[in-house]
Amino acid sequence: MQFSKSTSYALHALVRLARSEPGVNVGIKELSASLGIPVSYLSKVMSKLRQDGLVRAVTGASGGYELARPPERISFLDVIQVIEGRQHLYECFHTDGLLPSNPQCLIHQVMDGAEERLLQYLREHTIQWVLDRRKEHEPTV
Repeated sequence: MQFSKSTSYALHALVRLARSEPGVNVGIKELSASLGIPVSYLSKVMSKLRQDGLVRAVTGASGGYELARPPERISFLDVIQVIEGRQHLYECFHTDGLLPSNPQCLIHQVMDGAEERLLQYLREHTIQWVLDRRKEHEPTV
């Protein structure tokens, strides 16, 4: 299992937006330059985040992007589902490959349990969690 680069770009962009001063929008070119992501690629990622209500696009001379929700209300799972889609990680089939397995299938139970633990972990970790950990690791003066 591997998440796409778009998911990584989205998570980094959201952390960057969360670190900006309150009320200050970050333009796509500034965001792109600070993250080292091509503007055209990042624009597509930001468009998805905007459509799902994770960021807000502000127009005008001082326009750009800002978080549409507080960082503690944007989970890793939210971002992954916006970028990757909402699908199961594992689909179990009988050995003949034609019929979906029944709920009693032990393999299905293990894989379903693993997926639920992963989803819970991603649900518990937010953009705010990243900001808090960054503060813990910054040198004090």
